Amino acid sequence: MPKRILQGVVVSDVQNKTVVVKVERRFTHPLFKKTVRRSKNYHAHDEANACKAGDEVFIQEAAPISKLKRWVVLDKEKVS
Repeated sequence: MPKRILQGVVVSDVQNKTVVVKVERRFTHPLFKKTVRRSKNYHAHDEANACKAGDEVFIQEAAPISKLKRWVVLDKEKVS
């Protein structure tokens, strides 16, 4: 099974080798038929400490790295 890749915005880069990425998804409400936005924060591993707050990044599923980290930041060059 392929690993999921999500796109989001870095909201925190305070921790060492870790960034918090906000991923927003949009869907139509089943009853009201209105487009709804929901967001979720993911802790992602950033080995080089290259990402700063406000950067748009892609994150990919990975094996557990710590208690909260199960995602890895892909290269920023892949963002276009």
